[in-house]
Amino acid sequence: MSNIFRFVATVSLAAAALAGAQAETIVMASTTSTEQSGLFAHLLPAFTKATGVEVKVVALGTGQAIDMGRRGDADVLFVHDQVAEEKIVAEGFAIKRFAVMYNDFVLVGPGADPAKLQGKDIAAALAKVAASNAAFISRGDKSGTHAAELRFWKLTPAPDAHGTGYKECGCGMGPALNMASATGAYVLTDRGTWLSFKNRGDLKVLVEGDSRLFNQYGVMVVNPARHPHTKAADAQKFVDWVTSAAGQGVIAAYKIDGQQLFFPNAGK
Repeated sequence: MSNIFRFVATVSLAAAALAGAQAETIVMASTTSTEQSGLFAHLLPAFTKATGVEVKVVALGTGQAIDMGRRGDADVLFVHDQVAEEKIVAEGFAIKRFAVMYNDFVLVGPGADPAKLQGKDIAAALAKVAASNAAFISRGDKSGTHAAELRFWKLTPAPDAHGTGYKECGCGMGPALNMASATGAYVLTDRGTWLSFKNRGDLKVLVEGDSRLFNQYGVMVVNPARHPHTKAADAQKFVDWVTSAAGQGVIAAYKIDGQQLFFPNAGK
């Protein structure tokens, strides 16, 4: 075989290998909490080892992640706003929603607690934030956490009155926590990101344990009938694995300082 033929053969094999590698990589649109909590760094290598499929994560607010699925810019969605998840399935842009895991939201704030809101009732706490014009950082980014926060404000006596200290950052959970830490403000966060957050400063958990703070995560494959270019078969492999005993066990095993961040509940 001449050198030129060897070169062409080598290039052809390399191109085929590259195409194969690309065919085994899926795009997952997910929330900043799953990424910033460190869960994916723990979870995805186990999935790739089990299936050979690699996952590229685009971490956004849940609303933006779902919009990626609606546009066909992702193969699978891993998010936490059940109303929005059920809507995209009903619209036909995702095949089926599966429950995966849960944790909870907590309200954190300065240790001195100037609004005196410490307790278990999230609605009462937010009412005190508004009444005292306390500094409060809102994600303001249409994320699952932002959607939850807006639901909780609706439980207060004056749902549209947030106080003069209320500010929207239009940012992820980590940056919102950083802003709260730097300015001595209150902020709603998922517990997973809070447990992994290192720049706490004077912040501490002030409101927790209210059943309304339950935070459910779901996973779904983007519908190839709407977007034929998506990698539905490999995306389904992820859904099947993460809801299986193996995937659920990997989620349960993820801990920081001995504390479990997420609790598997597939099929519930």
